[in-house]
Amino acid sequence: MARVTIRIPAVLQPYAEGQSQLETEAATVEEALARLCEAHERLRPRLFEPEGRLRRFVNVFVGDTRVRNDGGLVRPLGTGDVVTILPAVAGG
Repeated sequence: MARVTIRIPAVLQPYAEGQSQLETEAATVEEALARLCEAHERLRPRLFEPEGRLRRFVNVFVGDTRVRNDGGLVRPLGTGDVVTILPAVAGG
């Protein structure tokens, strides 16, 4: 398992007890997000649909690479990787 950092954006920090990041061990992006949601259960409905799919407007990056374009949630992680959650912002 890889030791990784998950960055939590300001808009989601109230659901993570104000934390801006979590360090955990995970083999894949999916496992890292599962550990994040185990630690902060109130994040789960903001990240995932009831059937378990990542919400459409939630983007997840490993480094500079968006995981939807590079292996999806099963993308393997390496020690030192940074997983960033970036919800889409809309307005007008």
